[in-house]
Amino acid sequence: KALAILSGDDAHDLFTRTFNPEFLQRESAARSAHREEASRVLAAAAEKVHSPRLATLAYQVKLDAFTRVKKAIDDMIAQLTAEKEAEIKHKDFCVDEFNTNQLQTEKKEREKQDLIAKIEDLEMSIKTLEEAINTLRSEIAEMQVQLKRAGEDREKQ
Repeated sequence: KALAILSGDDAHDLFTRTFNPEFLQRESAARSAHREEASRVLAAAAEKVHSPRLATLAYQVKLDAFTRVKKAIDDMIAQLTAEKEAEIKHKDFCVDEFNTNQLQTEKKEREKQDLIAKIEDLEMSIKTLEEAINTLRSEIAEMQVQLKRAGEDREKQ
């Protein structure tokens, strides 16, 4: 859809109305021509004198425009590679920490379940012991009543 809009007649008309040839880059072309001419002169001199150093210089002059671009690209690649390595280290650290955290969480969950089971067991023991205490108290009370009756029965006899 965007391609249809950009290649339409309206877009073409707008471009032709707003296009200003004054904004074209002429200096680079001139510099490139000067660089090419200098390279040809140096290459001719190198051939005449049979100097490999001069020939190398001729190629360096010819390719000098790309040297800065290549350096910028190489720097960018180095920076991106360093960022990639840092991100990989960070990701590995995060994965390790996540796994460690998950293991600790599972361990604590098991401990929690064990403690809950122990609490329930102890609560059952407390309930059983309270029932036993109440039974023994009632038996003690019953025995005291029987002892008192037995003491009264002896006095009567």
